[in-house]
Amino acid sequence: MDRQMINTKTSTMGVRGLHGFVGNACPNTCTVVNLKEMAEKYQIHQAGSTPIIVVDAMCCLRHWYTPESWVCGGQWLEYLSILQDFIKAFTTAGIKLVFFFDGVVEQKKRHEWVKRRLRNNKEISTIFQFIKARRQQPGRDMFFIPSGLATFTRFALKSLGQETVCSLQEADYEVASYGLQNNCLGILGEDTDYLIYNTCPYFSINKLCLDSLVTVMYSRENLCQSLGLSVTDLPLLACLLGNDTVPEGMLESFRQKCLSGYSSAKQNHDRRTNTILAVADYISRVLRLQQGMKDLEEMLPLGQNKTVFCRGVASYLLPGQQSPWLLQIPSLETSDEEEATMCSDSEILQIAKEQHVQAENYLVYNILSSGEIECSNTLEDELDPELPGQALIFRPFRQHIYSLLLEDSKGGTPSLRTLWLSKEAEVQAQRFNTFLACFHLWNEREELQVLENSLTALCCLLIYLLCQVDTLSLEDLNAFIAQTLCLQGKSAAQLSGLQLTHVDSRAVHLGSLFVRGLTYLILANGACGFPFRMDDLMAWKMFDGKLFQQKYQQSHRGCSVEELLEGNKYWLTEFQKLKSLICKACMKNNRALQSRQRGNEFIRESESRRWDSNFERSHQPRFSSLYHNPNQWRGPRPYSTRFETDPSGRGYRSEDQSQKKRRFQYTPRWPR
Repeated sequence: MDRQMINTKTSTMGVRGLHGFVGNACPNTCTVVNLKEMAEKYQIHQAGSTPIIVVDAMCCLRHWYTPESWVCGGQWLEYLSILQDFIKAFTTAGIKLVFFFDGVVEQKKRHEWVKRRLRNNKEISTIFQFIKARRQQPGRDMFFIPSGLATFTRFALKSLGQETVCSLQEADYEVASYGLQNNCLGILGEDTDYLIYNTCPYFSINKLCLDSLVTVMYSRENLCQSLGLSVTDLPLLACLLGNDTVPEGMLESFRQKCLSGYSSAKQNHDRRTNTILAVADYISRVLRLQQGMKDLEEMLPLGQNKTVFCRGVASYLLPGQQSPWLLQIPSLETSDEEEATMCSDSEILQIAKEQHVQAENYLVYNILSSGEIECSNTLEDELDPELPGQALIFRPFRQHIYSLLLEDSKGGTPSLRTLWLSKEAEVQAQRFNTFLACFHLWNEREELQVLENSLTALCCLLIYLLCQVDTLSLEDLNAFIAQTLCLQGKSAAQLSGLQLTHVDSRAVHLGSLFVRGLTYLILANGACGFPFRMDDLMAWKMFDGKLFQQKYQQSHRGCSVEELLEGNKYWLTEFQKLKSLICKACMKNNRALQSRQRGNEFIRESESRRWDSNFERSHQPRFSSLYHNPNQWRGPRPYSTRFETDPSGRGYRSEDQSQKKRRFQYTPRWPR
């Protein structure tokens, strides 16, 4: 099953309004600390031990991504340099960092997950309306993280020698557990759940000054003192206020009752602040008198929500901890969660699990264990009738991966045991062939295998995209190849200094689509037993957003190939070789590339547009349907035999009826 999933956390994660509350109404909860000084004191009291800070990486992505350009697809080499500086600051202070990433979305938090996906889609739509109207990147207040940022960050950190963990359940629980069990100096993140867990100290990433290592520490002990509660009461408070597990609306009437009976409400406090104070007061004044004598369902108006609520409280209990509010600890497994995995080979599943936890793989374990994968929201223009959504473009690829992993050698491919475990020299060729088959490129093996690994991967991705999207042109192909080749000769500083006169919305869409494709190269590499080194498939080796914008605009203005390649004769030779290979492969799939310069049309369009501050005028298609039939797929057909409609409402023709008896495939289910 395919679902859309956000790839970052924000400060709204956790308990609603708690961050604002502690900052405004409970300031003694926030203490300015110097992490370097804390580390020195730690080493004095814990002789021979290295101070460890466990990092909730998903909370930190926005903080880390500071390159000026974010809308063009990502400034990956700049970003890698920023991560290096971040690590160096802590290493110099004698602090070890351990990074945790979300590896799953738990079913109990799925409702909140869905709401966030829909909000993200609205944000993305607003971003594209801004770009079309002004031909510039929006300000940081509209910032949306580049596609694939979480995925490439985990591989970047590993490449920089850092201990990196991908979670098997919600990452905040594993972060809190690791911090407690390893006597860590603290947790670095931005999630109010870390105030609720009874674990090591919680430091703010948003308040961190990297130069001095000064930040804010949130004290759960001081919070409890201000609220008249004990630390063991905090999970109950969190669930009564509403969090990612217990929907906020579930106990709205209860909170209103607490507020109406709270005599100490202050007019200078907002409603949320008074609500938190009122609920805390009710816990300490009323509920505590019945603690240990009654079940929560007898003390609270839970009704049919008893199970969800009790699981919410229990979800904050770390290994070895108990709650005075729960007479019996409920199971955290929901009834609709499948106990059986999709993979019957326990050894293969264990290998996939270990690679998942060690952040050496991407999505493979998710498919083998649950049959589900999630992909992040992408900057794509839903009003562009010529470019399908990335979820549909890559669906045939995903279905091939499902077959490879879940059918395991029933379709003529080598078994996973062969691909993953065999030490025979000839198996490496099988891994390479299996990788090419994911992109339906087995006939191009001889030409592809002589290229550098990253260029082989580039060709696989571009051929796939060109065969799936029939509106991609020769100018688009030239831009993609040129930017990858020219990237090889540029430093992070040079790329940072690159200036764009304007930003093209279609190039923004294509840049995000390309980077999303890079994540699928990583998935294919892991599924096929690593025919390539993962390092060869990284975004900073193959893409830079501003550089692609520059090459795209030059290409569509009709610039010569020599100008595109900045006069470099070696790049020119490589360019002609790659372009020839790609065009020949497309012709074998009945895809003849056409030239379609768009420069003049974009200029006329921008001159005719006027900025509408309310974004009320919708974007009209720029080209007639002569160039694109929105119901036509090119290249390999999806294995599904149904006519499917993607979430934006665009329809695509499924494979013909003669393919109905093709071997079994796991078809993704999409909501309308």
